Amino acid sequence: VCEDGKSRMGRIRGRIKKRKWIRTGNLLIVRPWDFQDDKADIIYSYTPTQASNLARRHKIPDSINVF
Repeated sequence: VCEDGKSRMGRIRGRIKKRKWIRTGNLLIVRPWDFQDDKADIIYSYTPTQASNLARRHKIPDSINVF
């Protein structure tokens, strides 16, 4: 579920596809497609540990619930 409350299907970009595993519980940065609002490109993936570190440093808005 994105920050705007919509659920989107994400496409893993080629750069991330071979370098990083995306698992349940990861925090994702996505960019919605201009022509199909129900789909998005996955830009970056944070592990749960990385996401909690970002939340502790107040780099993530309080409106986003991180574990």
